[in-house]
Amino acid sequence: MRVRGAVVWEAGAPAPYAESRPVDVAELELAAPGPGEMLIRIGAAGLCHSDLSVIDGSRTRELPIALGHEAAGEVVELGEGVGGLEVGDHVVLAFVPPCGECEQCRAGNESRCGPAAVAGVNGTLLSGARRVSTADGTVLHHHSGVSAFAEHAVVDARSAVRVDRDLPWDLAAVFGCAVLTGVGAAVYAAEVQEGERVAVFGLGGVGLAAVMGAQMAGAEVIAVDLVADKLERARALGATPVAGGPEAIEAVRDLTGGGAPKVIDATGKIDGLTQAYASTGRGGLTVTVGLPHPDLALQVPATALVLEERTLRGSYMGNCVPTRDVPRFVEDWRAGRLPVDRLLTHRIALDDINEGFDRLRDGGAVRQAVVF
Repeated sequence: MRVRGAVVWEAGAPAPYAESRPVDVAELELAAPGPGEMLIRIGAAGLCHSDLSVIDGSRTRELPIALGHEAAGEVVELGEGVGGLEVGDHVVLAFVPPCGECEQCRAGNESRCGPAAVAGVNGTLLSGARRVSTADGTVLHHHSGVSAFAEHAVVDARSAVRVDRDLPWDLAAVFGCAVLTGVGAAVYAAEVQEGERVAVFGLGGVGLAAVMGAQMAGAEVIAVDLVADKLERARALGATPVAGGPEAIEAVRDLTGGGAPKVIDATGKIDGLTQAYASTGRGGLTVTVGLPHPDLALQVPATALVLEERTLRGSYMGNCVPTRDVPRFVEDWRAGRLPVDRLLTHRIALDDINEGFDRLRDGGAVRQAVVF
């Protein structure tokens, strides 16, 4: 079928993107879903830094690529062998479709699924197939098995989690990445407990979701960012704002009496992760969810790691199991424990996507949703 969708042909275009237009909105062809796959009409798709990192080249992906990985939509067609979902179901799309068979999946660690990781790097669906191409026949790579910046997408059925039909598309979309990653980092990776003091570095969609997750667990939260508007958003949520930069280390240490017991880094920058680690107290845990350029390395004092009994942990997709946690977090939102709607700052058309990525790059937005 013919659809309109967003394609990145080359990485590293100069900003502003409103002028360089690195994201090409083009006519695309979708093949029919294969076994275990489904066709989704996209309702909304969120703009995330993981998309931006493909555009600017800081995260290498096979190109050309049909962009977008955070979305929600309606099931239109089921491939052979798909069970548990029906045409007309509303679904949130997770960017790690678990194979269910590898060692990590069998252990309940779906975010670490090996075949899903290989498919993501190769730009294919879990089966190894690619179902999207340009009108002239150029086969495109899938972005995290979703390729959501399009009117329709073919995905592996294991990417889809059914949600209630009354959940607005733009709100549903952010549960697929920002909420899973941020809230999951707080409640699963950091295991935040009531009464703890937690610092969150980086207040984009994922970082503010981590603030919400830590607060839902009953923690006192310190929120760190360079952008004043994001600090005010954190303040409105009840967090203590701290201006980002090297001075934030001492500020967090002063507020926590020597360093926060738990710190979550959502900056996606080595400088931010370094500051987050330095702000963590003795015996403390630093969780990072950001994805800096793969050539960059974090340097930590090895002796302090031992002498202070520190822990540094990575967290991908918030260590979540989407079929368990998307419904759980939606119910937390309905109950008023998780004000996810406050992440959404802009709703845009597909044709305005380059301008949207300018806002994301410049810090002028938290979560933007392309609404179809």
